[in-house]
Formats: sequence, structure tokens, C-alpha cells
Amino acid sequence: MEVFLLWHVRHAWSADGRPVTHRDEAGELVWDEAEGDDLKLLGVYSSAARAEARARRARALPGFRAEPDCFYIGSYTLDQDEWREGFG
Repeated sequence: MEVFLLWHVRHAWSADGRPVTHRDEAGELVWDEAEGDDLKLLGVYSSAARAEARARRARALPGFRAEPDCFYIGSYTLDQDEWREGFG
């Protein structure tokens, strides 16, 4: 079974006035928690359409409406390992 996680990224503002990068050259959403970007999980949904509907509703809410294009939907298969190797 596949589920869909809806995330929102609130990007930290640059202290030196540089523009904040929201998407890369390919249009993919980018974030860096070490730089202060705040990643929020809005919910886990049974379909991409339900996750997209929730994102549309969230765009009207304070905070989310300041960065309406910073939603990300990731799909995951239940009972499947995602981290198969360690890290160091």
C-alpha cells in the first residue's frame, strides 16, 4: 500500500539579504534545515489527490500562504525500509 506525505517548507530568510532559494533549476523544492528552514508534516494521505486537496486548503492559512509554492508530496510504500544503510 502506498501513502502520501504532505510537507511544507518555511524557508529561513538570509541574514545577509541574499534571495531565498525555494526551487532548483529543475523546479524541485529545496530546503536546508541546517540553515534554518522549517519542515512541517501536514499529514499522511491515502492518495495524492487527498494530499493535494489538503495543500490547497492550507494555502489559505497564516504562515502557509506566505510560501504557497513550498508544499511537497512524497509517496512511500508501507512496511518498506527507507534507510537501508547507516550514516556517519
